[in-house]
Amino acid sequence: MPAKKLIKKLLHPVTAIFLSALALSSWIACRVWPRHMPVSLVRRIPTPKIQGGGLVLPFANEVACAEIVSFDDQLEAFLRFEYLRGRDPDDAPKFLLTASQDGTRVSYKIFLLVENDQLTALPRLNQMKSHGLIAYYELVAWTRQDLALAEQQSRMLEEAYNVPTRQKLETLPSFQLLPALADFLVFKSQTDWRVVGQSIGAPQPLTHHQALRLASDIIDVAHFYDLPLDYFLGVGAMENNYMNVDGDLTHAVWKKRAERGDIVLDRGRKRVLVSDYSIGTWQISRETLRAAHQLYLKDKRHYNQLPPRLRPPRQLDVNSVNSEILTTYAGLVLRNLLDRFGGDVDQAIGAYNGGVRNPNPAYAAGVRNVALYARKVLEHAPLRAAKSPAATLLNGTVL
Repeated sequence: MPAKKLIKKLLHPVTAIFLSALALSSWIACRVWPRHMPVSLVRRIPTPKIQGGGLVLPFANEVACAEIVSFDDQLEAFLRFEYLRGRDPDDAPKFLLTASQDGTRVSYKIFLLVENDQLTALPRLNQMKSHGLIAYYELVAWTRQDLALAEQQSRMLEEAYNVPTRQKLETLPSFQLLPALADFLVFKSQTDWRVVGQSIGAPQPLTHHQALRLASDIIDVAHFYDLPLDYFLGVGAMENNYMNVDGDLTHAVWKKRAERGDIVLDRGRKRVLVSDYSIGTWQISRETLRAAHQLYLKDKRHYNQLPPRLRPPRQLDVNSVNSEILTTYAGLVLRNLLDRFGGDVDQAIGAYNGGVRNPNPAYAAGVRNVALYARKVLEHAPLRAAKSPAATLLNGTVL
């Protein structure tokens, strides 16, 4: 089209009005539409540099950290958070627990403040991963404001678990206690020294299904024998962290005569040496198991109140005792010790490990520590959503 005709067409009143409106709308959009406006040409990722005579590869402009764990469950997150912080007191302040919400889903993440140098941070994180402390990691660059918010959330969650609650372990309904207790059992098995250290022949930590079943059995047995649940949990933790693995495999005892099912290792004059290894979750020795079965045969309690899988048979086979019935035997042994020591929990717990004649005070102290910790976390776990630490955090600013 000739230039003159094009200019005349563009100068047509309607066309001019349209072009003017288009230009005005473009100007307005440019002024008010949300957009990213870089204020400088400085690169967002720091460049490598020589520092202290060596190469440094920074990845953050302000605060360097790594996301190392993520959970949908608050109790699981808090247990892991406290475990990681407790491994090295000097590193404790570097671990931060946060909560965030996506629609109705709340997620909890643990972050670790690391060196702002990939050559230093990555080997450290890989070592934690190889030791089973973390399942993954992701480097994250925070601003100082991000750090302040994370520290605030972490303090609030920690303080919430240290504030005394009105609800007590003894009065928690099973539908609230059961899932929280299962989380606790899984956590304890996952953080067992053999599992974390990945030693040869290390036991497998509990699955959630196994933990739910064991938690239900522990609650039922503790109620049936009127046992202090927190101390019963402490015994399970001290013995085998709730994992069904035999122990003390070389332990043996001399006795007057062999009984049905005994593994005879040697024979002497009027005596036999038999294997006395400890069995399963509660580490009950074979000879203690025989004594527990005799207590059961004499016991006048109504065992039909227990679920069928927890009822011992009338005839004991020490070479074939399922893990559920071992929980019942462990409860019966502890109940008998409490009665013998007039309700003195420390003495009874010490005798569970060292025997009636020589209660082990160090063992009792270890059980007491686990009992106190279990009570603290379980009494806080079933908080209503509106009153939970996460709800408080999410009503404010969320990372």
